[in-house]
Amino acid sequence: MTKPMHNEQTKPSGPRPPAGLLDHRPSVWGVCLVLLFLLLLPPVLKAIGEDFYVGVTSRVLVYALAAASLNLILGWGGMVSFGHAAFVGLGAYAAGILMSMGVMSAWLTWPLAALVGAVAALLVGAISLRTQGVYFIMITLAFAQMLYFLMVSLKTWGGDDGLSLPGRANVGGGVDLSSDVHFYYVVVAVVALAYLLLYRLINARFGHTLQAIRENEGRMLALGVPVYRVKLVAFVLAGALAGLAGALTANQNSFISPSMMQWSQSGMLMVMVILGGVGHFWGPLMGAAVFLLLEEVLVAYTIHWQLGLGAVLLAVVLLAPNGLMSLLGRARQLLRQRALRREARTHTGEEAAR
Repeated sequence: MTKPMHNEQTKPSGPRPPAGLLDHRPSVWGVCLVLLFLLLLPPVLKAIGEDFYVGVTSRVLVYALAAASLNLILGWGGMVSFGHAAFVGLGAYAAGILMSMGVMSAWLTWPLAALVGAVAALLVGAISLRTQGVYFIMITLAFAQMLYFLMVSLKTWGGDDGLSLPGRANVGGGVDLSSDVHFYYVVVAVVALAYLLLYRLINARFGHTLQAIRENEGRMLALGVPVYRVKLVAFVLAGALAGLAGALTANQNSFISPSMMQWSQSGMLMVMVILGGVGHFWGPLMGAAVFLLLEEVLVAYTIHWQLGLGAVLLAVVLLAPNGLMSLLGRARQLLRQRALRREARTHTGEEAAR
């Protein structure tokens, strides 16, 4: 009997995103080192007289949260949404409008911002997820632009000029968010909890199902999996995290504007995810850090900083199609191979000695 031949046309073309946390679980030591670095950063920056970068790091972490929410649907769900910034902007407006009305408690405004992002994602996803491919991309972009022009038309809340906020929210417990250092540590705590939620989610049965849908949606449908429902739940969770990121952005800047919801902001989030590595757990954090820190450095030298940033992004796409995290994976693989070769040589030497 002849062996059945595999149909090469069924294989996906181009580089596939890595299998997320199924193959790339962050080590305990790695997580501890990242947290230790973030906790020690403010006193170190104060000691060297660079307190300004505490605010920059807070901005990096907030964008890392927004990019991680996009990575949930893009990297693990295969849903290319080009309107994700709309949920960030709606979360910012939800928190900002309440704060302008005198509701300054973060325990009320931040969860409400996440809820608004989730409800908006439910409405958008219920329609857009019935399509695929370029149609899905264009529908999410259309919804984002509709929401953008809606906020521009609301002159009560500043319209195109935006809305200045009275200050930052209150969390109680002696924590003063008007201090950049206090705000930084609160952001670290919120982002750490969000990443822990994503870690548990992706490694749960739901996360495995979502990744299987990304790999072969037709097969999962044939197996009786409620594909539409799973994708919609992921879309809603991503919208909630994006809304929370919007609330943090509004508090950091003490200002909100419709520009937060423009398609260019969605594109920036997508670039961060691609730069760090689509489907990698630490990809959004890496992408946000590299993107924003490069921006800070290049702005100090030239007004044409976008050109330099574009060159760096082009180099990453050409040299590391799966993002910067894939380079770390390659380095670990090379070190593992060298260790195995060294162990094999030692074993051979021992056998020869016997």
